[in-house]
Amino acid sequence: MSPERYQKIRDVLSKRQTSLTVCLEQVHKPHNVSAVIRSCDAVGIHKVHAVWDDETKELRGGTAMGSQNWVYMENHNSIGDAVSHLQEQKMQVLVTHLSDQAVDFRDVDYTKPTAIILGQEKHGATQQAIDLADQEIVIPMVGMVQSLNVSVAAALVLYEAQRQRQIAGMYDTQHLDESDCQKMLFERGYPDFRKLCDEKNLPYPHIDEQGSIVADDDWWQALQFRKL
Repeated sequence: MSPERYQKIRDVLSKRQTSLTVCLEQVHKPHNVSAVIRSCDAVGIHKVHAVWDDETKELRGGTAMGSQNWVYMENHNSIGDAVSHLQEQKMQVLVTHLSDQAVDFRDVDYTKPTAIILGQEKHGATQQAIDLADQEIVIPMVGMVQSLNVSVAAALVLYEAQRQRQIAGMYDTQHLDESDCQKMLFERGYPDFRKLCDEKNLPYPHIDEQGSIVADDDWWQALQFRKL
């Protein structure tokens, strides 16, 4: 990995917002999943959560498109499990849903730890997700159609969250643990070595400030490569 690529990855990781995430509930169309994850990366989300039905889970082999790039995906067996996990992290859980109880998405304080549930394309969030969430939010519309594509809705809400967090200076301080930074640096900086490590059950090495691998001879021998 070149020093330039190392610095680029470092700059991205320094702005990751560990206290902001989305939870995809049965969002099954690949282009929508990819578009949501792209927006998550753009606003600095480190990890996305998801609940898939059995058919979608089979199609994806348990992972979501895009998670192999710059945003991690954590799968949950049910929306109940997902919400419990998020609330254990002291996150306010929002759900996009048109109702009398919903508030304008711009009236929410996104500088708080926040998770946003996005329901599936046709029917939206399930009643269980709505019941479990702390607050329903809505994107005001004045046209004939009263719903947006899920990826468009995600982008609108996430960029409002980014706007508030930038004003609050939350992108000026690194929130990601150094161990998580090291993991991402190795996985994305040395994808071939990462694959070998996973196959051989080897620990990931340290990456220094020049973007080079720091490992002893035993590690290189186990990897069956000469030291770089």
